Amino acid sequence: MSTSRIDAERIVSETFVVGVEHRAELDSTNDRALQAAAEDEGPLPKLFMADKQTAGRGRGSNRWWTGEGALAVSLLVDGEELSGKSSVPTPMVALAVAVALADTVSSYVGDAQSVGIRWPNDILLEDAKLAGVLIEATADGKLVIGIGLNTNNTMADAPDDLLQPATTLLDSTGRRHNHTDLLSRLLSCLEDSLNQTASRPEEIAARADRLCLQRGKQISIEHGTRTITGLCAGIAPDGALLVDTPEGRQEFHSGVVR
Repeated sequence: MSTSRIDAERIVSETFVVGVEHRAELDSTNDRALQAAAEDEGPLPKLFMADKQTAGRGRGSNRWWTGEGALAVSLLVDGEELSGKSSVPTPMVALAVAVALADTVSSYVGDAQSVGIRWPNDILLEDAKLAGVLIEATADGKLVIGIGLNTNNTMADAPDDLLQPATTLLDSTGRRHNHTDLLSRLLSCLEDSLNQTASRPEEIAARADRLCLQRGKQISIEHGTRTITGLCAGIAPDGALLVDTPEGRQEFHSGVVR
């Protein structure tokens, strides 16, 4: 079995996922998971994967480049079951996933390379984007957790129009990584962080705050029709981004950071 091929039986036996759907090609794993949610296709959590994703989506109108050998998955979960009937804000779930990704990636790259979070949903390795998270909620309380992680792909194949510096595990470590091992580790970390988000969200926010790469930097955040510029003061206990502006400290639970 190639390093990028997923052993679905191992994933089900080793993690909290109860089902895996693996396709050779999909437009978007998130779109497929949303379809499954709408059609109520069986027990959850369920994982959707594709060897090739032709129209991966990021936040807003952004697209996610999925090069050959990258890991593209979407996890469909019951939001009420996750939160114990209480409401967990989607931004907090995104931070929980980002923390799980950071923990997983750190175990592969070691202490020599810096891993951090760019609020609300990016994982950076040495200031280059390594992974992204897209959380989408359905009307009946399900959550689709989309993860794009640059693993065994290489930036030598990347399109010229990428909007920001990016990297891959292959390029950073000089070797390929077994996707089943990596995904099993990631899902274990994710289960822990999601459980923590439901019971002790302030602890996940504190972890994200320590990993926040924007802290102390001048940033601009687009929030609705406004653009606010200020100094990032980190992440609040409820997951909001803190920005010190001339008008005082402001909190943002959504927005696009530049």
